[in-house]
Amino acid sequence: MSYQSIKEECFEANLALPKTGLVDLTFGNVSVADPERRVFAIKPSGVDYHKLTADDIVVLDYEGNIVEGTLRPSSDTPTHRCLFLNFPGIRSVVHTHSRSAVAFAQAAMELPCLGTTHCDYFHGAVPVTRAMTPAEVAAEYEWETGLVIVERFSGINPLDIPAVLVRNHGPFTWGPSAAKALETALALEIVADMALKTLALNPAAAAAPPHLLNKHFLRKHGPSAYYGQNR
Repeated sequence: MSYQSIKEECFEANLALPKTGLVDLTFGNVSVADPERRVFAIKPSGVDYHKLTADDIVVLDYEGNIVEGTLRPSSDTPTHRCLFLNFPGIRSVVHTHSRSAVAFAQAAMELPCLGTTHCDYFHGAVPVTRAMTPAEVAAEYEWETGLVIVERFSGINPLDIPAVLVRNHGPFTWGPSAAKALETALALEIVADMALKTLALNPAAAAAPPHLLNKHFLRKHGPSAYYGQNR
């Protein structure tokens, strides 16, 4: 059984990741899933991006077993697996330590929706998770990280807000493809930088009103979307 398609998509996205400026050193990873076959591909742990090849990409099943590859997968693999299991409709997860988004995560603050750039990608504030307990950190830390994200999204559609800030850690984004999840990670960092500057100028800046939020989000997403070209 060939997994070349998702390995190539994963490889290309991981190569693109440092070019966005979202990662320093090896602080980031991208995974790509094949939900029908219940497998996903992910970057190997600690491998420099300039040395990475498609053959290095590791493929695991949804139970966490390696089905192809000789290298140890990213340490964040259980978090990615947890999201694939719990968020139907996503095919790719991106994790970075992008600086402005991390600032909100470290401050334990959700990323407020202050303007239309944010509205174009996220249907509301990007949530921040609760602090993890000592028991969660001491146990299966990366899997528990995924569970904390899933817990935070109770009552939230992860396709409407395809990002989260893990408290004291950093952002995860997701989407229907690696390219889209990566674009969302870049958009998240852009709006986080804008929010930091806005709140520095006016700490009492109000969120974008619902009618503006809905207009900008729904013109790009959903059955009535009209932004862009027909395909």
